[in-house]
Amino acid sequence: MIRPLLLATLALMSLTAPASAEDLYKPSGWSAMSADRTARQVGDALTIVVYQAAEATNSAKSDSSKSSRLGGQISAGSLNESGNLSFGGGYTGGGQVQRSERFVTQITVVVSEVLPNGDLIVTGEQQMRVNGETSNIGVRGRVRLADINAENMVASNRVANAQINYDGRGFVSKSARPGLINRVFRFLGLG
Repeated sequence: MIRPLLLATLALMSLTAPASAEDLYKPSGWSAMSADRTARQVGDALTIVVYQAAEATNSAKSDSSKSSRLGGQISAGSLNESGNLSFGGGYTGGGQVQRSERFVTQITVVVSEVLPNGDLIVTGEQQMRVNGETSNIGVRGRVRLADINAENMVASNRVANAQINYDGRGFVSKSARPGLINRVFRFLGLG
């Protein structure tokens, strides 16, 4: 009686698989229904709101003057001559450069790397063509997750090591370029 019971127990044990459990929650692939859809992984999109404003003023002034005087007298018998010579020169010059720039746009970038501390390296480019004028915008930088708002946007002044490039080509850019004669004078140091 014991023998059939022992054989039945061994047969049942050989047919059973070891028990294992798997966690249902995986932070990399699950978000709550109420969670924000913000960029967190490589390939996720994020919008950068670029607002850059800069003002610079540079001025210089110089004055210089120099004067020299030379005089002499000759006396010999009834000859008594004297003379004076004066010469001088001066220069006064000055210049001022004032520049003010403001650039506002939005560009969607892609997360290219996630750093060990959770910061995101983002890169993106945008090209726009309007009336024969082509504008290229490029953004690269490091974004903290805490700086991303609920709309999945971050301001450009919150992007660390930001590299923001803006370049335009077309009719407007060509007309803003100095003419050939001005470029020759500038090359010769005359303009």
